Amino acid sequence: MKRRGTSLWLHAVLIVAALLTITPMLWMVSASFMKPGESNTLPPPLLPKIPTAEHYVDLFTRLDLFRNLLNSLLIASVTTAVSLLLNAMAGYAFAKLRFGGRERLFVLLLAGLVVPAQVGMLPLFLMVQKIGLVNTPWGVMIPGLASIFGIFMIRQYALSIPDELLDAARVDGASEFRIFTAIVLPLLKPILVTWAAFSFLSQWNDFLWPLIVLSDERKFTLPVALASLVGEHVQDTELMLAGSVVTVIPVLVLFLALQRHYMRGVMMGSVKG
Repeated sequence: MKRRGTSLWLHAVLIVAALLTITPMLWMVSASFMKPGESNTLPPPLLPKIPTAEHYVDLFTRLDLFRNLLNSLLIASVTTAVSLLLNAMAGYAFAKLRFGGRERLFVLLLAGLVVPAQVGMLPLFLMVQKIGLVNTPWGVMIPGLASIFGIFMIRQYALSIPDELLDAARVDGASEFRIFTAIVLPLLKPILVTWAAFSFLSQWNDFLWPLIVLSDERKFTLPVALASLVGEHVQDTELMLAGSVVTVIPVLVLFLALQRHYMRGVMMGSVKG
C-alpha cells in the first residue's frame, strides 16, 4: 500500500510538471491565432475570440519566411547527414582500430569539451573568412560537420561491438571499408538515430553562429530571420508567436517521431563501454 501511494504521488508530480512545461507552448499556439494586440490584454486570454490565420499568411507572403525555413531545413539536413558519416567513422576508429597514440589523442579530443563554444567562434570565423565561406550555407555548416560529443557518443557505443565479429570478417578477406559499411553501421543504428535527432535539433535551433556568418537576409536561417523581425514588428506579438510556432513545430514533430529510438540510444550508449 505504501509503495502504491508513493507511485501515485510520483505520477501526480510528473503530471503537474508536464502541464507546467506544455502550458506556455499551448498558449503560444493559441495566441498565434489571435487578432493583433489581443494577447497583450490583461489578463491574457487563453483562447482567441475569433481565430485568424492572418499572421501565418503574413509570414509566408509579405515576410517570405518560407525561404528562411528552406534555408534552415537545408543546413540542418546536410549538416546532420555529413556529421553522421564523419562522427561514425571517427567513433568507430577510436573504439576498434589500433593505431599509435589512440588513447592520448582521444583524451586530448575530450579536453575540447570543456572549452565553451563561444571561445572558438572568433578563430573559426577568421578561418571561414580565409577560405571564402562567409555568408554561405557551408560557412554555417562547418562547425557542425564533426562534433567531439558525437564522436564520444558513437565511440562509447561502438565499444560494445564484439572484436571477434570484426576479426572473423577480416579473416574472411573483408576490407575495412566493407566491415564498416556492412557490419558496423547496422550495429550502430540506435546511436546514429540518436545523434541524428540531436544534431538536427541543434542545427535547426542554432542562432549565434548563423547570425555571425550570414549577412544576406535571403540566406538567413529561421531563428535569425525571426530575430530580425523583432525590431520592425516589436509590437506585433501575435506575429512573433506565429513565427515561433513555425520554428518549434517541425523539430517537435521530429523529436516525437524519433523519441523511442532517441531514448534507447541514449540509455544504451550510457551503459556500454
